[in-house]
Amino acid sequence: MATATAPAGQQEEWQPAPHERSPIPGSPPTPWHPPGRRVAYAVVAILVLMAGSLGNAIVAANLTTLQGSLGLYQAEIQWLPTVYVMTNISANLVLIKFRQQYGIRLFTQIFLILFVAVTAAHLITHNFATAVAVRAISGVAAAACSTVGFLYMIQVPTPAHRLKGIVFAITLPQTAIPLARLFPSEAFDAERWETMYLFELGLALACLAAVRLLALPPVQRIKSFEKMDFVTFPFFAGGMALLVAVLGMGRTLWWFEAPWIAPALIGAAILLPIAFFIEHNRRNPLLNTRWLASGDILRFALVSILVRVVLSEQSLGASGLLTVVGMGPEQIRTLYLVILLGTVAGAIVSAWTIDPTFLGRPILISLALICVGALLDSNSTNLTRPHDMYVSQALLGFAAALFIGPAMMVGLTRALAHGPTHFVSFFALFSITQSIGSLFGSAMLGTFQVVRERVHSADIAANLVAADPQIVQRLQQNAGAYGRVLVDPALRQAEGAAILAQQASREANILAYNDVFLLIAAIAAGTIIWASAHIMRVRRENLAKAAAQAGAN
Repeated sequence: MATATAPAGQQEEWQPAPHERSPIPGSPPTPWHPPGRRVAYAVVAILVLMAGSLGNAIVAANLTTLQGSLGLYQAEIQWLPTVYVMTNISANLVLIKFRQQYGIRLFTQIFLILFVAVTAAHLITHNFATAVAVRAISGVAAAACSTVGFLYMIQVPTPAHRLKGIVFAITLPQTAIPLARLFPSEAFDAERWETMYLFELGLALACLAAVRLLALPPVQRIKSFEKMDFVTFPFFAGGMALLVAVLGMGRTLWWFEAPWIAPALIGAAILLPIAFFIEHNRRNPLLNTRWLASGDILRFALVSILVRVVLSEQSLGASGLLTVVGMGPEQIRTLYLVILLGTVAGAIVSAWTIDPTFLGRPILISLALICVGALLDSNSTNLTRPHDMYVSQALLGFAAALFIGPAMMVGLTRALAHGPTHFVSFFALFSITQSIGSLFGSAMLGTFQVVRERVHSADIAANLVAADPQIVQRLQQNAGAYGRVLVDPALRQAEGAAILAQQASREANILAYNDVFLLIAAIAAGTIIWASAHIMRVRRENLAKAAAQAGAN
């Protein structure tokens, strides 16, 4: 059992037992803690994990408000969530090595203090440049908070339940998006934009105070950085940033109209292969390209990306459809409460039922639930309201939480089987699959919706024949609404035609969203078939090996 001593005026020193030491340099040991300290670690873990994700979720949920307060165009405000991902996606490459060499405490405080300083500066100079800077630093700080919160959470459970604690820590940030939608919209209106950043600043200050008051056990430090790391990282981070910028902004600016999209893609296609070529020929690579290119890891990455793609139905499909039928933030708040409850339920079930011998089962169940939820939404009409989507969106929230923990454990177990040197590569891969999957899903499905809306609009317009009695009746009904305000019959008829065009556009959008839901269901079903064949094959091989070992003994 670990012992702890605290001489006067000094920080408490831990002496972990050999079995309590972490196999991964830079990660703290997991000694025995009294119940009170476990509760304190749990509180700090939840605070830090939510601070890393909730602030950005609130900004993403209130982009329209920020657009008004900053006086920006839609294409400009969309850079805020995009820049966040641009820095977040590559941060783990450096952050893991930083804490391995300099320790977790210094690592945490540096990035939280930097985040506090930039957020406070933004309150003083409220403009587009500082807003982008805050999102960029926020992306790095969020990566740091995710790691720190995870390391605090694994101090909470006993060894018998530590795996459950790991899964719960991985899953908890999934609640940030539905939780952000539950905040009253008037709290973040354009006249009180400071509230948004004051809240984010308060979270950062609370985290900074918490990690200073309750320290993690000291970590084993090693010399981690090498000179070539600082050669590889700019190429990798630059290439990923260009790719994220294209995926994040392409649908808003439209793919073939923004002149910088093609050069950005070319830049990413040049920088990323250079980074991988450098790493492929290093003795101690930052990214283990041979392991990342193995069949198991490529299949893991592809499944993770596909699941994140189909989970975009929740953020793009449901919310977009409800916006088309005229639902505002107040009307859909209860829907996000249902999603939040479904996500929490999924986190609890995932942690409680995690089986390290069959991690593929919850992944397949998640895909099946996504398929069912998408099919339920695919019959939407202009009469669809938030309560009609409670079941489908609860299933999607549950599936998102059920998937993320086992998916990470699949990759983590494969990384640890090859030794701690693969740990950095795994976390880089996991961050990339989750971020790129979400961005690609939103970009692909959003583009598909626009294309299908144009097809349906053309079909509807082709059937709007002026001689059709039903069309004539609808025009008269629409024109009749202006009978008291417009005397001129020609003007009334023109307004009636305009209303009919709006109704046709709404119906075309609804049909397009139904097509999106069907596409998501098809992708989920295809992924189930492909993944289950591989998962069952691996499971049969493992059972055969176990039976052979039992027979040999």
